[in-house]
Amino acid sequence: MATSKNSYTYKQAGVDIDAGEALVDNIKPLAGSTRRPGADADLGGFGGLFDLKAAGYADPILVAANDGVGTKLKVAIDAQKHDTVGIDLVAMCVNDLVVQGAEPLLFLDYIATGKLDVKQMTEVVAGIAEGCRQAGAALIGGETAEMPGMYQGSDYDLAGFSVGAAERGELLNGADIAVGDIILGLASSGPHSNGYSLIRRLVSGEGHSYADKSPFSDQTLGEALLAPTKIYVRSCLAAVKAGYVKGLAHITGGGFLENIPRVMPENTVAKIDTTSWSLPPVFEWLQEQGNIATREMARTFNCGIGMVAIVGKDNAAAAAELLTAHGETVYTIGEVAAGDGAPVCEVSGVAGTWGSDMDWTAETGSE
Repeated sequence: MATSKNSYTYKQAGVDIDAGEALVDNIKPLAGSTRRPGADADLGGFGGLFDLKAAGYADPILVAANDGVGTKLKVAIDAQKHDTVGIDLVAMCVNDLVVQGAEPLLFLDYIATGKLDVKQMTEVVAGIAEGCRQAGAALIGGETAEMPGMYQGSDYDLAGFSVGAAERGELLNGADIAVGDIILGLASSGPHSNGYSLIRRLVSGEGHSYADKSPFSDQTLGEALLAPTKIYVRSCLAAVKAGYVKGLAHITGGGFLENIPRVMPENTVAKIDTTSWSLPPVFEWLQEQGNIATREMARTFNCGIGMVAIVGKDNAAAAAELLTAHGETVYTIGEVAAGDGAPVCEVSGVAGTWGSDMDWTAETGSE
């Protein structure tokens, strides 16, 4: 067999080991800023370590979640703003842990790109570290993969993995949710990390640029649409530990119709009144610009409510006060009623409000 006269290197093939090492050096202090009891080791090992006993747990149940940011990353790439999508990545994982009453303990990230840009990825990881600090989770490791040919240009993708814990017997399961319970809605910070394929289609289809002045805020359109997903961990854990919460639902894709029934028992109906809060300006703009039907809005976006808490009527005022004290904007958006069979969500409104298009409630039980 003939021997090639060329001398091949990994860098010529598109993988820069030196850039990878430079990124690791940048990441180490960011990860160090997220240390917490149970996670004190430095990055660099083959696996991340966590000591549950040092974190104060006696008989814990572990809860795990993973997620990504989706096509919101394309907005970040097009707007050349990468410092907040890491917060989104953490939020989408840890918000799914807290709805089960679990405290997020640790986080790992996976970053894939065609060509490693050290500055860009340092900004991304800085956002991940900020999200971890907000959630009280330790960033204990991760992986950065430079894969030329798999990703084009400046494209990159993110995946996050988080593990939380609760003492045995203390997880939320919604079993004690009952008729007459109150449904509280916690305000979102924007679309969070859902519906961005529709948002991007609308922005390009209507001739907008992410550099344009936002028509609904004092930022650019790109900055406004990149508002990071709100992390509800500290506020919701406080309400859970106070004994106020019977169930929590993270409102992501599918909106109320798909997410609230996931935490409710048989023979119950979540009745939501859209007149109890106003559709935030970003959603008003999206609906008007895209001529989006109300039902389509409600199935695609959170429409201003990023987390729902179901509480007993006697605890509703105290729960709202505690959540507000932890920085949440809280609305009483409905109550639990008697149902027949599988749990469902029904939504109502009155003429003149954003939720008055009643056709979007017709298929509540089947979605």
